[in-house]
Amino acid sequence: MPDEKPTPLDVREVRSGDLLHLTRAASPQFAQPIMVRVIRALPDRHTYHGWLWIEAYQLGPNGDAIERRELFVMPAGVRWMTSASTPARRTPVGVGR
Repeated sequence: MPDEKPTPLDVREVRSGDLLHLTRAASPQFAQPIMVRVIRALPDRHTYHGWLWIEAYQLGPNGDAIERRELFVMPAGVRWMTSASTPARRTPVGVGR
């Protein structure tokens, strides 16, 4: 089966909490793919048709937020992920002392 490209009807709405994998399909700026957790979409910013500004946390390899970013993406090229990497388990300081 050939690769199917999403059509505008297949594109989901980007929402707060979405976990996204951003590659060149989402924007040329992502030559090095990144994972982000969406804080919010910024629909009030005027853009080209089919593009969107989002505010998101860039995630590191362990799933923790490493940087807050505003990104210009094409939702038709975004890959929605079902879950992030499991964050590192943290031990509370001073417990059991």
